[in-house]
Amino acid sequence: MNRRLVAVLALACLTAVAQDVPRDMKLTVVNPLVRVPIDQAVTGAETAELFAARGETESFQIVFTATDERVSRVKGESWALIRKEDGAAIHANNVVLYRETFVPLRNPAPGAPPPAGMVADALVPFQDPYTGEAIGEPVWQGKTVRRFGGGNFDIEPGRNTVLWVDVHVPADTGPGVYEGRLTFEDSRDRRYNGSVSADDEGKAKLPIRLTVWDFTLPPGPTHENHFGGFGNVAGYLKLDPGSSEFQAIEERYIEMMAAHRLNPPIPARLKPAVADDGTAQFSDELTAQWAEFVKRYNVTNIEVPRAPFSDILGADRQKAINFYRGWYAFLDKNGWATGAYHYMLDEPNDAEAYDQVRKLGALVAEGAPSLRRLVVEQPYLQDPTWGSIDEAVDIWCPLFGFIDEDAIKTVEAAGDDVWSYTALCQRAPDYHPHYETVKDWTPPFWEIDFPPISYRIATWINRRYYITGLLYWSTVYWGDPDRNPWDDPGFRGKFNGEGALFYPGNEVGIDGPVASIRLKNLRDGMEDYEFFKLLEAKSGPDAVLAIVREAAPDWGHPTYDPQKLLELRKRIGETLAAARRG
Repeated sequence: MNRRLVAVLALACLTAVAQDVPRDMKLTVVNPLVRVPIDQAVTGAETAELFAARGETESFQIVFTATDERVSRVKGESWALIRKEDGAAIHANNVVLYRETFVPLRNPAPGAPPPAGMVADALVPFQDPYTGEAIGEPVWQGKTVRRFGGGNFDIEPGRNTVLWVDVHVPADTGPGVYEGRLTFEDSRDRRYNGSVSADDEGKAKLPIRLTVWDFTLPPGPTHENHFGGFGNVAGYLKLDPGSSEFQAIEERYIEMMAAHRLNPPIPARLKPAVADDGTAQFSDELTAQWAEFVKRYNVTNIEVPRAPFSDILGADRQKAINFYRGWYAFLDKNGWATGAYHYMLDEPNDAEAYDQVRKLGALVAEGAPSLRRLVVEQPYLQDPTWGSIDEAVDIWCPLFGFIDEDAIKTVEAAGDDVWSYTALCQRAPDYHPHYETVKDWTPPFWEIDFPPISYRIATWINRRYYITGLLYWSTVYWGDPDRNPWDDPGFRGKFNGEGALFYPGNEVGIDGPVASIRLKNLRDGMEDYEFFKLLEAKSGPDAVLAIVREAAPDWGHPTYDPQKLLELRKRIGETLAAARRG
């Protein structure tokens, strides 16, 4: 029997079912907000219908299923998207294919809905983004060892093989409808037939229809954010943090972080020398390097590091004051002070730590009165006997489950900012001002076990409470170098993927990072926030809040319905596009 290929593409949720025709291999495309199981059937629609602003990236997944026998060495190719009326094109290199790799979860995270097992998360590109070489099937011989493959993949009966597709719309793209395709063929290289027509070369043709709206997202993130540094990468790869080899790899992590609308950390190569009196010394050459870095990576938030002295509250206090004064003066002079902050202390959980916050806050304020001081703490007291830290904090950062609307309004009315963060599946504490109301609420958790929409909905929750920033403690905490996150992503045994949105690329032959499904959904949430800001500028904050409340009435009951979230996003997009036309 000739092999047949049925292709079904859809960005909308899992709705329509492909034609029920005999076939040996089936392709089904689903939206990016779901995680495809390894051994369960999925359904989808027949047309890819994507909508995006200029400067935005939209994604979808393609599920390959072999119905009778193994299908070998399947290849995929991206084609340009063309606007019919004038031939304007979005180049094929803006349509990027990844192979989803299933990682083992040995123990489920607390409260996780699926059982432990194999779960899709790591995204191996078909092409090395740094060398341009194809990443094919796994290689186990000779000097090259690639444990996980990209293109040239096999399809096993009873198991799903899944591709992730990113479609990026350059900022200079004209509005309108663009049409294109992906093509696929297997090792037998013969003509396919089925519900999707084949092209003249005998490859299955999968159509994509993309509507580009007539508005543009800013190049850098509007939603403030901090996602940690990349020091753990050096330890994991056993590289000297000061070596040129590590710096080259670090730059690739920085590049990927920025490409997903997250502010990258300032690398060590841009840190200034420190004078004997504590003053940071920024030369003209270093200032030029800073300017290039900020522009290249669209940096909107800059963390002022902690003063590098052993006794900043004692003998080195004046040095620390000079240090912060010099840093802020440098940022202010170059126009970068608006988004600057100093990450002062993490989770002060006793009276002594609260006292330290007050002392550190006073020190920083003496050196740089306008430098915002961030403390990872909720804006209400854990224990009244510890005393207030209001005068020492400018950016409060509660866990998702610690959010309290009244407390947020109080500190924001006083001129403070509020960010949010998540870690270790934590719910509301018993000292929450409305504990009896919220004690059974469940915020979105950022473990691999939970639906990918948990990452995207975070910015919707933040906008619901007028929270202006998002913090996460690390993107590359892989733990002990002997624990490979490809084989065991369980932080502390059960917090799967905690602190790790990237995978090390050494297992796939890449000298750099490998993205995750979770990172992609976080990017989409950051892009959603840009929609909120644009709609607010057009229609006011109440118009945005009305839509956001449909997705997140409160932090404990956000929607996990992909179709609903995508429809709300589309509503905002069409409103903004209509305003441009009118």
